[in-house]
Amino acid sequence: MKKALITGITGQDGSYLAELLLEKGYEVHGIIRRSSTFNTDRIDHLYKDPHVNGTKLFLHYGDLADGVMLMKLLYQLQPDEIYHLGAQSHVRVSFDVPEYTGDVTGLGTLRLLEAIREVGIGGKCRFYQASSSEMFGLVQEVPQTEQTPFYPRSPYGCAKVYAYWLTVNYRESYGIHATNGILFNHESPRRGETFVTRKITRAATRIKLGLQDKLYLGNLDAKRDWGYAKEYVEAMWLMLQQDEGDDYVMATNETNSVKDFVKETFALLDLDWEKYVDYDKRYERPTEVDLLIGDPAKAKRQLDWEPKVLFKDLVKIMVDADLVLAKQELAYKQAIEA
Repeated sequence: MKKALITGITGQDGSYLAELLLEKGYEVHGIIRRSSTFNTDRIDHLYKDPHVNGTKLFLHYGDLADGVMLMKLLYQLQPDEIYHLGAQSHVRVSFDVPEYTGDVTGLGTLRLLEAIREVGIGGKCRFYQASSSEMFGLVQEVPQTEQTPFYPRSPYGCAKVYAYWLTVNYRESYGIHATNGILFNHESPRRGETFVTRKITRAATRIKLGLQDKLYLGNLDAKRDWGYAKEYVEAMWLMLQQDEGDDYVMATNETNSVKDFVKETFALLDLDWEKYVDYDKRYERPTEVDLLIGDPAKAKRQLDWEPKVLFKDLVKIMVDADLVLAKQELAYKQAIEA
């Protein structure tokens, strides 16, 4: 039985990845931060599902800011695979907390790689680094590939570039099987509600049922390459099954604007988006990433991976899921008022 460790297991990608690995028979361990409230909603069903052996999933308190804890945990677990997904991952928020973002998103990767080296498991343990299309920032070519120069436009993007090159450096310096997955935007019904796609689908479905009046957004013209998170975690696993560590772009090779996402969402609900969506400059970034579109040709060639869920289907998946939530919210509200 293979043993995997996931940082960021309670996030969107972490929860889908935990499901996938458990289905493949892995023993899965995750790091969660200590808090006065639980934040395990996305993975609670893995304990409750009768088809999943709950004893194969273990959670450990820890933090990417605590290198000693990471080292102790690796000594204890001796994992075969590490999927490093944990980060301060909100781009707009990174402008508000740049030091924290650099510490967790950037130095957190260094602490984990150094723990692998110090514990002496670099020869057997395979490491996945969740790199980001935000590293391309002010894009130097279209579409973006593994060879495109980086030009980050946020503290988050800068921290991810640092983590990317650390992964390459530890691969080349110490022979660690370390891989960068340069994932373009990937969404799902499990996306956090402060991220623009989920903010849109959540608000639109609430507006449809009379639970909300308006949706306020920033830059509607930014273009992104949006894929389905559940498919992207399959690519993460495939990367660590290769004989050597490498770097891969994961994308759909299609780009749509935030406005396109809004239009598609409201159209699915038979609503005129222009009646409900207003601009709010507070949601603008100091520097914007105008266009992202990735070329996943290398992943298709070497991993035999390509996305199946494209833009329109992705939006529908998210709208359908959030409409269920909105209906539950409305029913609860009506019951309280009755």
